[in-house]
Amino acid sequence: MSDHEGVRRRDVLKGIGTGAAVGIAATTAPPVLADAQAPPHAHAHPAERNGEASDIFRYFTPPEAAVIVALVDTLIPKDEVGPGGVEVGVPFFIDHELAGAYGRGARMFLDGPFGEGTPQQGYQLPLPPADLYRVGIADLNAWCAKTRDRKTFDQLSMADRTAALKALEAGQAEFTQIPSRTFFRILLQNTMEGYFADPMYGGNRNNAVWTMIGFPGAIGMYADLIEQYRNKQYVVAPKSIQDLS
Repeated sequence: MSDHEGVRRRDVLKGIGTGAAVGIAATTAPPVLADAQAPPHAHAHPAERNGEASDIFRYFTPPEAAVIVALVDTLIPKDEVGPGGVEVGVPFFIDHELAGAYGRGARMFLDGPFGEGTPQQGYQLPLPPADLYRVGIADLNAWCAKTRDRKTFDQLSMADRTAALKALEAGQAEFTQIPSRTFFRILLQNTMEGYFADPMYGGNRNNAVWTMIGFPGAIGMYADLIEQYRNKQYVVAPKSIQDLS
């Protein structure tokens, strides 16, 4: 993560897979939370809006959702290059993933033995992703309260959030239940996935991120355009899977 304020988004895109970028920007307004009376594991199925997943949290409780919004906003803030992660719905992408098969670890090997492992060995905890997030958010808030004047992560200033995420990335944040670095890595991976995903999954709202990077989306037929655009830039409005269905 860069020590410079206002990290430019094009630098983030160049660095995908090698690290994270955290910039200083005004916090965007949080999305609408699901009804506080609804159980946290309720699987709501509201009508979609413009072919995209509706703005409702299916897994996170309201306090957890506030932390996820703050985490995503800190990892990918809106800047002059393109939209921020909250703006394009990344918190909902993560939430909806956790409410489904991915959150249950349906395709993960979760039997022991469990050890620290090496980076090449990948994920080494018994928790499925949904539980990892729930425990990780609790540990994060407890650590912030202990080290940052009894504040939860979402109550911190952007500068303090940035410093906190740097500590997580380095494994220096003292979590009590899981390694802070593991939580950071999963969070970063899911945030990037949601940012660049097809809009039908909740992130990349209105194809905004694809438009920013010039990606045409799910269009897969170019044979009749090869000669016309040979050695030329191919500019086209990106289309999602739902646009072509």
